[in-house]
Formats: sequence, C-alpha cells, structure tokens
Amino acid sequence: MQATNRRIEKATNKLKLINTQALIENKSRQSKVAADRFNFSFKLSGVLAVAMLMTGCNPTEATQSGTSDSTNSEASDKQNISLLNVSYDVSRDFYKDYNPLFTSIYQGQYPNSNVDIQQSHGGASKQALSVANGLQADVVTLNQESDMNMLVEKGLVKADWREAFPDNAVPYSTTMILLVRSGNPKNIKDWADLARADIDVVMPNPKTSGTARYAFLGAYGSGLHQFKESVTQPQKTDAFMRKVLANVVTYDNGARAATTSFTQRGLGDVLITTENEAHLVAKQFAKDKVDIVYPSYSITIHNPVAIVSSVTEKKGSTTAATAYLKTLWDKPAQELMAKMYLRPSNKEVLAAHTGILKDIQTFEPVAVFGDWDSIMETFFVDGGRFDQLARVK
Repeated sequence: MQATNRRIEKATNKLKLINTQALIENKSRQSKVAADRFNFSFKLSGVLAVAMLMTGCNPTEATQSGTSDSTNSEASDKQNISLLNVSYDVSRDFYKDYNPLFTSIYQGQYPNSNVDIQQSHGGASKQALSVANGLQADVVTLNQESDMNMLVEKGLVKADWREAFPDNAVPYSTTMILLVRSGNPKNIKDWADLARADIDVVMPNPKTSGTARYAFLGAYGSGLHQFKESVTQPQKTDAFMRKVLANVVTYDNGARAATTSFTQRGLGDVLITTENEAHLVAKQFAKDKVDIVYPSYSITIHNPVAIVSSVTEKKGSTTAATAYLKTLWDKPAQELMAKMYLRPSNKEVLAAHTGILKDIQTFEPVAVFGDWDSIMETFFVDGGRFDQLARVK
C-alpha cells in the first residue's frame, strides 16, 4: 500500500516535459581587410623626390616604410576561417579539447590561414532542428541517425554523408550507464532496480534529447533481454518500463541539464547518462559525491558526423570543414576520445584503453528495434509508446 501511495505521489508531482527550443546565436564572422595600394607615375615620383629633399626626409626611411606596408599587406592576405560545430549536449568537453588539436594540425598544413572554431551544444534533436531552421552550422556532430536524415531531407546535408568518412561517418561510440550517490545507498546494480518503488530517476526528455532516447531504449532493451520478449510482444517489458518512468522526477531538455539536476539540484537517486558524461561528473563536477554503476546489458550509441554542405559551399569553408571532421580519425584525436571515455572507432586505440573503457555486453538499437525511422515512429512520435508508458494513470 505504501509503495502504491509513493507511486501516486511521484506521478502527481512529476514535472512537465521541458520542450522549449534554445537557438544559439553565433558571433558574426570577421571580414578580411585588404590594404589599399597606390601606383605612382614617374612625374609624381619626381615631385615626391623634390618634396623629400625640401623637407629633409631620408629616402631610406621612405623605402623602409614602403617595405613595412608591403609586409602588412601580405599579413592581411591570411585566410580567416570560422567554423561552427553544432553538436549534442555532452560532447562539448571533448570538442573543447579537440578544437585546438585540429587547429594546430590544420594551420601546419595551411600556414596562411587563421582558424576559429565555435561550438553550439544542446539536446541533439533540438540542435538538428535549429540547423534545419537556419542556424549556420558548417558541421554537425550528432548522436542519432534520424536527426541526420532529417537534415538530408531538408537538403542541408548530402545523402551520401555516410560514405564521406570512415566507419559510416562514426568516429566514436559510447553506451548508457548509471550514476548513483556516493556509496550507492540505494544499492542500485542494474536496470531492474530502477523499477523499485523507493527509487527516484533523473533523465533527459526523449522528445528533445537523443541521449534520452538511448536511455529509454537502453532500459527497454534490457527488459526485452531479461524477459526474453520481442518488441512486438513486450507485455512484461512494458509493465517494467511503466514502473521505471513512474519513478522519473524530472525530464530535462538535454543530458547536461539532467546532470545539473542530479549533481547541483540534488534530485534523484540515479542518473541515466552516457559513459563519458558519467566519468566526467565523477572526476570533475561531483568528485567523491557519486559512484558509477555499469549495467550488465546496455545499448550502443553511434555518434555520426557530417558536413552541412548547403552552408559550406556558400561560405567557401568546405575544405576546412572536411578537414575538421576527417581529423577525428587521426590517431591523436582517437587517443583523446579514449582518454575522455569515448569509445574510438580505431580498434587498436580502443584495445589499448580497455583499462578505462569497461567491456560490457551491448546491443545495437537497429538490430533490436528496427531502423531509426521505425524506432521514431514506434516510440517517440506524439502518442507513441513512450507517451503511452509515461502517461500518468
């Protein structure tokens, strides 16, 4: 009876889904400034020479001044390149470290260039929608194929984006794990514990966040695995997920906002988040205040990248944008991913970091649930299975 009352109380106090769209404005691009150059006729040179003699001006000084002007003109011919990377919420820390690595490599190859990289982060689907609505991204680095497909349909990303880079344009992957309070006072060990009546869960909103969709699908897939059910006949799994979703105390707009709710606002007993975000929180944001729990079975998250060709072709930034994404497969970048708890596509680099990237059993979402169009249609459209299972009874 107490468990039932607790569920009713949680359902009554459940926060409304946060569905506001945040568009991030970008700084205006600097324009190149060319120094004016003047051509003097022979007669004017003669007049200037006379004037110099009359004023006592040293001709050598005039020559030096002209040389300085020429040098300044050459410096002004440097190409200023500005790229905007529009990405999902919890990739910001990796790209913050990757950007200077790329800049040093690119400017070594193109010494006559200055490169400025700007970042925009938020819930993945909100970010993709912002690009579709006009945010001038040069590249998109997302965490869900369906968002990329939407940009293809809008004519912003080329249809063959998967063939543009190795590994189907996926430089790294990650998985979903659990973050609990220090000492794990609620003894949370696996997905099944999230359905207990005494557990409060924090996760992002699947309507706005790609990470949240993986959180939902990770829990759902674990239910199918545990109960040996299929996605077409998931009676026990649906009952399990109703209990899990009834325990959710907040649906934040993005994964980083969910991290803030858990670590700074003190909400919840467990945060469902990505492996890299969990380790970042444990080492920096909430050191000694949280513990990491790896579930026995979880979902693989692929993180695709693409050039927004509709923007780069107008700006003339396609070469730089291509290099920016291509360099993600260079070994230094792959090593950086591993050190930041992302799972690099380079198998040798991944194998060298098994000490920090735990080997766990994972499943591919498309293998269990079908392609991403089917996943979105089944689970995340208005009135889909997520809405049905999360509905307050």
